[in-house]
Amino acid sequence: MGLIVAKDIYKDYQVGEVSLRALNDLNFEIEPASFLSFVGPSGSGKTTLLNLIGCLDIPTAGTLTIAGTDVVSLDRKARAAFRGRHMGFIFQDFNLIPVLTVYENIEYPLLMVQNVPSEERRQRVVNLLESVEMMEQKDKYPDQISGGQKQRVAVARALVTEPELVIADEPTANLDSTTAYMIIDLMKVMKAKSGTTFIFSTHDQKIVGAAEILYTLEDGTIVDRKETGGNGHV
Repeated sequence: MGLIVAKDIYKDYQVGEVSLRALNDLNFEIEPASFLSFVGPSGSGKTTLLNLIGCLDIPTAGTLTIAGTDVVSLDRKARAAFRGRHMGFIFQDFNLIPVLTVYENIEYPLLMVQNVPSEERRQRVVNLLESVEMMEQKDKYPDQISGGQKQRVAVARALVTEPELVIADEPTANLDSTTAYMIIDLMKVMKAKSGTTFIFSTHDQKIVGAAEILYTLEDGTIVDRKETGGNGHV
């Protein structure tokens, strides 16, 4: 069974007296250790779908199973706990906490979400600081480091809970090309090393070219699935 199995997924939003369909009869299965992206024009349903996979919302109809759990049946509190155990998130705007150091930003999910013992916390944070080459900046604050360094910290923070799944919404949009490719390479190394699945929503051709699987959405429907190998641009 795949890490994520979606069957007959629909998502409707009520706007006044009008019901708008954002996702229409989606069916897909995503295997562990995937590196894939959902692509499509604005309004195609990419963000809505990521919100469902990230357990930030639930479908109007259909079943969605993640890591063997029927997440549609979970209430809000249970979905939050599930996210903390199984998922990490990387955002376009980094979302680092300005009053915390680099070290503390990476450590934060272990304190607030998983309550990991102190020595294990330290080891996990140090290992990731070394992996993302940020050990020398560990005592700096977010406003003292570059955009690329902030995104490296964000990647480390997403991975520190050892999630099975990382969801990244336009993670390279605010980065120059050199830094963006470095971040993409870092995530691919982490996928190979830990078997983490990375799912992107993006317009960035650098990620589109690196993704091993592409799902194309149009008007809330998956119109294409392509295995690319992730070795270049499309």
